[in-house]
Formats: sequence, structure tokens, C-alpha cells
Amino acid sequence: MTANLPVIIVICPFFAALICPIISFLGKHIAKGFVIAVNAFALCLSVYQVYRVVNFGRISYSMGDWAVPYGIEFSVDSLNAVILVLIFTMGLMSLLFSLPFIRNEQQLRTFGYYSAMSLLICGLAGMTTTGDVFNLYVFLEITSLSGYTLIAMGGSRGTLSAFRYLLIGTIGASFYLLGVAFLYGETGSLNMQDIASLLGPVTNTGTTLIALAFFVIGFGIKMSLFPLHGWQPAAYASSHPGAAPLITGVMGKIPAYGMIRFFFFLFDSNATYVHQFLTVVGIMGCCGMIYGSLKALEKTDFRKMLAYSSIAQMGYIAMGVAITGYFGLIGAVLHIIGHSAMKSCLFFCAGGIQYKYGEVNMKHFGQLHKTMPLTSTAIVIAGLSMVGIPPLTGFFSKWYLALGAAKEGMYVYIAVLIISSLLNAIYFFRLFERLFMDKESERRRTRWQDEKRVTKELPIVMLVPIIVCALLIILLGVFNTGLVDILSSTLMEVAP
Repeated sequence: MTANLPVIIVICPFFAALICPIISFLGKHIAKGFVIAVNAFALCLSVYQVYRVVNFGRISYSMGDWAVPYGIEFSVDSLNAVILVLIFTMGLMSLLFSLPFIRNEQQLRTFGYYSAMSLLICGLAGMTTTGDVFNLYVFLEITSLSGYTLIAMGGSRGTLSAFRYLLIGTIGASFYLLGVAFLYGETGSLNMQDIASLLGPVTNTGTTLIALAFFVIGFGIKMSLFPLHGWQPAAYASSHPGAAPLITGVMGKIPAYGMIRFFFFLFDSNATYVHQFLTVVGIMGCCGMIYGSLKALEKTDFRKMLAYSSIAQMGYIAMGVAITGYFGLIGAVLHIIGHSAMKSCLFFCAGGIQYKYGEVNMKHFGQLHKTMPLTSTAIVIAGLSMVGIPPLTGFFSKWYLALGAAKEGMYVYIAVLIISSLLNAIYFFRLFERLFMDKESERRRTRWQDEKRVTKELPIVMLVPIIVCALLIILLGVFNTGLVDILSSTLMEVAP
């Protein structure tokens, strides 16, 4: 059973996506409950898998018993085992959060939505688990197609945003596939471990350099790394409010994980040519941190502010990758995990406000804490973590990034880190002022009275994901050393 865990965990959401349309004829609620139950089961398996990996080491599964490197391998170490738990946690929370939005939808739209959500979770889990570079492309396409669908379901603006993302995302996937082709031509293998062993004699060839450049562009587009982020703000702001937390919180982080996996596990990060590419990634990340923060300052739409903030936050991850040392790498991975919780929490809150009031314009947030106290508290917790206030998770990821930059003598990165954090503080404290100190919005109060939702903040299925994410932000900060210990068993093997 344990040896089969990697493939079972990936198959679970795929199975739910296939069966959901069939059992939907028995009733919409049965189909939704089935999808939620299957993904909850997969979450339990992923937690157990972390326990097995930490105590007994890496788990490998070969599809069809074809020996590596000839067959497709699913390989799980402590790094991707933890990220799998993150994917299924946020996936399950998003499925629950979506229930009120889908309650009155037609049968076709209901099972289509939940099937797309399950396929998105499946694609993310497959990208994280696979040990085959071409198989990663297959799961990347599953992720992209389901993501396009969920963004388009956000309405007329979502349709346009999804089409733009489809065009740019296809370019990104094509660059990645071209990189795989060049890498296969150089090594004759698609298995990640096999490629890593074969690259030694051919590290500095033109073919390898071209493959690396294509991977930087491909992963950069998918993770919305500046200046390859053009599709992201509209897609994040216009996506279906139930799916937005999973799309914004997790979907962009898995390509970032892929960049870490390629640069540090396939290629030798100590090699001069790899270091040059990492320097470019670091410059892109620093520019994104400043650009995204400045653009977020301009926005009054809550979701657009968070979308531009995500461009800045992806810069932190890119900075950690560029630092290359152990502490930089730990900081990057911690920020992948922590920012997923932070950004998902904020988009859960944005979705809750949109559900209740029909808009997310921050000009109308005055005294929102009176009617939505739990949601407002969660916004404060996530916002303070984004700024980097201890003991929340955002502080510790930034601390490791700064420590790694100092040890490598990269003081410019520390300066950019501080400037970006200060800009984060400006737009988040401005948001807090609106939540707690601004005059109550007459427009919002009138709608509140018309709909007679006086005693109810949000449905319980919407409050649970908000509270869970807020608690995760706190727990990931307080117990960050335990998480670092789990990750270190894998990262210390590859960090320079």
C-alpha cells in the first residue's frame, strides 16, 4: 500500500472528476459531496505519506512496473510530500468554500465546476509528484486547461481573462516542451534522476543552455514572474470566486516548485552557467517585487490589489532561488508554503465579501469589522504575515531569505526585500484603516438592510476555510522549525 501512495493520491481527484458527471444524475448534492469526500480522503493519504517519507525515506512508484528510466516514475521526498499536503488542504477548503456559490446553479454548470476543480487539483498534484519531465508537461496542461475553465466561469470578464491566459499560457507550455526536447536530445532520457546523472559530461553545451533558457521562460510565465506576468492580474481578479483561492494561492506556486526542482535537482546549481541563469531569475524577481508592490498601491479593487501583490510575492521566491545557498532555498520553499496560506486566506475573505455584498471595492469597506468580524480578523492576520510581522509565517520566510542573502554577500537583495516589505505595509495598513476606522459605507449598509442578513456573517462552509487558513498562517510561523527540519532532509542534499 505504501509503495502505491504516490499514484493513488494523484488518481483520487482524477477519479472524482470523471465520476462527478455520472453521479450528478442522482442529484447535484450527491455529486458535490462525492468530490469533496474523495479529495478529503486524498488529503488524509498525503498527510500519511509525509509521515512515511520523514520516517522511512523517499517513496518511488514506477507506472506499469516499467523500470526507471524507461517507464514513468512518481517520486516523493520530503519536499514534494509537504507541498502535496498544501495542495489538497487548499483544494478541499476551496471545494467547501464554493458550495454557496454553486447552490443554485444548473446541473451542467455544477458538475462542470466540481470536475474542473478536481482536475486542477489532480494536475497540481501530478506536477508535484512526477519524476518524468515529459509527464510534468502532461500534468501542466491538465492544470492549465482546468484553470482556463475556472477563470472563464467568473463571468464575462473572466472569459476574456481566460482567453488571454490561454494564449500566453500556451506559449509558456510550448517553451517548457521545447526545453524538454532539447534536454532529451542531449541526454536521451526523460527521467529526472537519470537526467541529473547524465548531465555531468555535457553540462556546458549550447543545447543545455538553450534548454535552461526555455525552462526559465516557461516556468516564469506559469508562475507570473516579472516581466512575464501579463496574463495574471486580470485572471486572478476575474476568476470564479470559489476557485480563486486555489488558483491564486497554489496554481502559481507549483511552477515555482518546478523551477526549484529543475535548477537544484537536475542541473548543478554550482556550475557557472547555471549561476548566470539564476542571476537573471534574481533580477526578474527583484524587479517584480518593486513593480508588483507599487501597482498594488494604486488599486482600490481588493482582488486586483491582491493580484499585483502576488507578482511581488513570486519575486520573493525567485530571490530565494537566485541566492542558491541553503538558507535562500529554505526561504523560497517556506514562502511557497506560507504565501499559499496567506493569499488563499485573503482571496477566501474577498470571496466572502463579494458573496455578501456583491462587490470588493475597498472604498466601501468602512467599518466592515462590525458585520464581518471573523473575516476582518483573518484579513489582518494574513496582511500582517504578508508584511512580515513575527511570529507569523511571512516573517520567517523573509528572515531566511535575508539570512541567505547576507551569507552570500548579496546585500542588494536585502535592500529590495526591505523596500518591498515597507510597500506591503503601506497598502495593507491602508486596508486595515478602511476595515476598522473609516466611516461605514452607506451603500453597503443599504444593501445589508435590503437583504436582511443581519445576524449571519457568512455560511459556515465559507467561514471554515477562512479560519483554517488564518490558523495555518499562525501555526506555520510558530512551528516553522519543525517544518524546516522536515524539508532539510531533502534540501541539504542539493543546496550549495
